Amino acid sequence: MSDTVIVVNTAVAVLAVVVLIVRFRLNPVISLVIGAVYLGLTAGLGVTGTVDAVTGGFGDILADVGLLIAFGVLTGAMLHHAGAIERLVSALLTACGPRGMPYATAVTVSTALQSIFVDVLLVISAPLARRIAPRIGEQGLPRMATALAIGLECGIVFMVPGVGAVALAGVLGVPLGQMLILGLVVVVPTVLIATAIMSVLLRRGWWDPARDEQEPVAAAVPAGAEARSPDTAAPGAGSAAGRPTGSPDGGGTDAEDGAGHSGGAVPAGVGTAVSGTARRELPLALLFGPLLAGLLLIAAGAVLDAAGITHPVVAFLGEPVIALLLALIGTTAVVGVAHGRGTVESAVSDGFRESGQILILTGVGGSLATTISEAGLGEILGRFFSASTAAPLLMVWLIAAVLHVAIGSVTISAITAAGVLAPVAPVIGLAPVLIALAAGAGALFAVHVTSNTFWLLQSLLGQSVRGTLKTCSVGVSIASVVAILVILPLSLVV
Repeated sequence: MSDTVIVVNTAVAVLAVVVLIVRFRLNPVISLVIGAVYLGLTAGLGVTGTVDAVTGGFGDILADVGLLIAFGVLTGAMLHHAGAIERLVSALLTACGPRGMPYATAVTVSTALQSIFVDVLLVISAPLARRIAPRIGEQGLPRMATALAIGLECGIVFMVPGVGAVALAGVLGVPLGQMLILGLVVVVPTVLIATAIMSVLLRRGWWDPARDEQEPVAAAVPAGAEARSPDTAAPGAGSAAGRPTGSPDGGGTDAEDGAGHSGGAVPAGVGTAVSGTARRELPLALLFGPLLAGLLLIAAGAVLDAAGITHPVVAFLGEPVIALLLALIGTTAVVGVAHGRGTVESAVSDGFRESGQILILTGVGGSLATTISEAGLGEILGRFFSASTAAPLLMVWLIAAVLHVAIGSVTISAITAAGVLAPVAPVIGLAPVLIALAAGAGALFAVHVTSNTFWLLQSLLGQSVRGTLKTCSVGVSIASVVAILVILPLSLVV
């Protein structure tokens, strides 16, 4: 089969996925499978080869990341039910002061809180951010809204255990420790620079309170945060403040993927009292300690592996599945001591419900990526690139950005873009982790009205649609561009 036919059919398959989701409002999971089946059949894989690619891709990625996603989501549910987020925000305000609060918020949300359901995190943190806003000086509200938006979205795709980062690592076969370290290298400067740029714009008169602000809705009733995965929900369903999550012409989908974007929706009771009755007030370091220790073990294992040092105990504990399992066990024990068995059981119930939805979406993303690889696209694209890594990285960023504008989903656009360019890596010697980071960066571009996060930020923080387009859409788009500019120099050393 000619190269042109394979390239054209790959483009048609990706376009078909977009059209099915946006125009016909078909569930993203079903749309991705249809796209993978079409590509397999038209690329000459045959019936058996197509089925093997679809099912094999689904199984392979879940074998790599399934337990990681489940453990991360369950740990985040424990921390949520323990009331850890409210206490952390208060501690940040005390430690960083009002002027440094937007930067501290963006960094903390994008790193330490990426196991929390995104809608849960927003519903809890938005009222706190609004109360803090008057204390940080001029343009406090838009600065806090921007920090939340940038931190949430960047953390999803760059920071383990964010669901986007874990899924990208699985699709591309990137060691999770490597994704954790390089993701941290990218996310911290990205959120700080993007937040600083937005702060300058806001201080120079870009924000008009009369037109960009309105009364916030009550955080206890986050309309539109139904108990379903935004990525897998029916497109056009209602969102916060009763606004549709689709575009004005009816297209678009509920976009953002929670659990740090876990694909998670807000469980019952969010915004109300923490489940269970707290028996004792434990230090924040103790509540977050097991999760941070697990991430440190993963990072330590990656560093020792890169240095060629072998130690059986560290190698075992540094395995991502073991490290996150220990983090989950430790968090469960701490929350159980502080809040009782009822809180733990409630958190486990919410976590299992949400992680199931995320796993299905991640798996079918792997199906499409594997089918693209089996079709031979990698060798074809590899002939179009030189040994320079800039061109393919910019291409994967552009593909992910276009897909995100069309579909509105960070996870789907990132995984699809990564799947298209993944076969190029071995052909030109490009590190797969760079493709993962570039795909994540592109998927952040132009978060807009198809995003559930957009409407939650709009309603809970008291912004008008015009104001939210500034703080969320423009702010996160700036972060997307900053991220790829941070990633490109890494291609010279990775």
